[in-house]
Amino acid sequence: MASALATESGRRPLSSPTPLWQAPFAAVAAGTAGPQLSGAWKLFLLGDGSPTRHLRLLVGAPVEVELIAMAPEAETAATAPAEVAELEPPLLRRQVWLNCGGRTLGWAESWWNRDEAETHLRDRRRPIWHSLTEGRTELFREVDGLGRVGAGWLERRFGRPGPFWSRHYRFFRGGRELTVIREVFSPELERWLGPATPTELQKDS
Repeated sequence: MASALATESGRRPLSSPTPLWQAPFAAVAAGTAGPQLSGAWKLFLLGDGSPTRHLRLLVGAPVEVELIAMAPEAETAATAPAEVAELEPPLLRRQVWLNCGGRTLGWAESWWNRDEAETHLRDRRRPIWHSLTEGRTELFREVDGLGRVGAGWLERRFGRPGPFWSRHYRFFRGGRELTVIREVFSPELERWLGPATPTELQKDS
């Protein structure tokens, strides 16, 4: 029988954005990826802090999670992060918009083992960080990827032309992988962080 979380979903999941450029994994792991990025954007994309916490601090308003879909993932797309293959099936994929201060500033999708999702995502509209750290339990975040992506539906929702900066990471607890999360951010964040690629740092990706 399908789980409650698997059946209580929103619309059909959106197609994942098209990867246009990806930093080498070794550069991400070493913290040297994205040399074209400003310091503020490097901290935001490659740091191990909570993006929803950062958005709230930057904008001064709480982040509202708008669920797009949460549905079984029978076959993982080739564009999914390689780390998804390390999760134990059956899998669920969850997609959300991240709204803050009346603006859509991000989009995210995450992959979960079905049982882990039922344990940790009882309230689908809470930010994942809040759900996983409830009870002040220890959690480890590992950033695995940095890239640029494009999608027409992202351009329409963000109201800005692409490509867009993206990253993906994993959460671990007790050395065990819980989920893989991919996030894409709106260029409107430059209002608070400054230009992602200042003129003096610009170079071909």
